[in-house]
Amino acid sequence: MTVPGLRERKKQHTRDALLRAALELFTTKGYEETTVDEIVEAVDVSQRTFFRHFAGKQEAAFAVQEMVETRFMRALCERPAGEAPFAALRGAVLGSWDAVGESIEAVVPVELHMRTYRMIESTPSLLAVHLRRSIEMEEQIAGVIAEREGVDLATDPRPRVAVAAFSGVMRVTGRMWGAGEEISVDSIRAITESYLDHLGPALAEDWRKA
Repeated sequence: MTVPGLRERKKQHTRDALLRAALELFTTKGYEETTVDEIVEAVDVSQRTFFRHFAGKQEAAFAVQEMVETRFMRALCERPAGEAPFAALRGAVLGSWDAVGESIEAVVPVELHMRTYRMIESTPSLLAVHLRRSIEMEEQIAGVIAEREGVDLATDPRPRVAVAAFSGVMRVTGRMWGAGEEISVDSIRAITESYLDHLGPALAEDWRKA
């Protein structure tokens, strides 16, 4: 593995500092009320430096979420070929939470990530982007599942149906985690695992007889 040079490490350090400052301001002052000038002032760099790292405030707001999503997609592509679709999705999301915790903490505290999640959910302009990103992500995941199973996504609805159910559970777990008091990666992993384990029975059982 190539060790980053001093210049690359300094660039990463600056990016991380800008991201932390942006998220702190977004979650305390408000996303719409925060300016790029305030973010760069907190880190003592120029606007030009900010825009070398981020296209704008929106990209900064979703930076950690994008890291989580990228790790999940990588984990899904690495799942054993013989796994059934839902088992692969479950294994990928739980495995990615195991691996991504340290990565998040290296950039921002998990507590700040949770506050950012709540801020996104309560900011109409960001929530609209979040929902659009989720739809795009679902389509990517469905494509991976279709390829794994050797089916045509254009004619076989099963990959999209499976991913829609999975994604619905993930949205519920995110809201439950964001509304709770426990903010660790272990806590969201536990909630995710519990809710995913209830998906099959919830769809298959007659609840009034169970």
